[in-house]
Amino acid sequence: MSTPLPDRDHKIGLDEAVRLVTARRQADVGTPDAERPFAFHRLGLDAVLVQAACIGIRAYPAQHDDGSHTWVLVGVDKDGNDMTAGQLLQDPLLCPPWCGDGVLAGAG
Repeated sequence: MSTPLPDRDHKIGLDEAVRLVTARRQADVGTPDAERPFAFHRLGLDAVLVQAACIGIRAYPAQHDDGSHTWVLVGVDKDGNDMTAGQLLQDPLLCPPWCGDGVLAGAG
């Protein structure tokens, strides 16, 4: 049985975000297969979120046949179920080369 997603806005302040990102990057030093920052374009995210009954997005770490890491995103309904019959996303834009130049990109 699924558990409904709780109402949460997920906001974080910039100072705390930089602290957390820096800590993770420092912990990952020397780990060649550490997760990298990534982005999904709004076009894909909107395609998931616009689905009737979609209240959020769940992200699954995944792996291609060649061993490279990826993420699979799926909509989540009010009951906490994956909307597997709907729009799914994968193939995020990884950093590098699609990196920002803001404070978080330079953290650590």
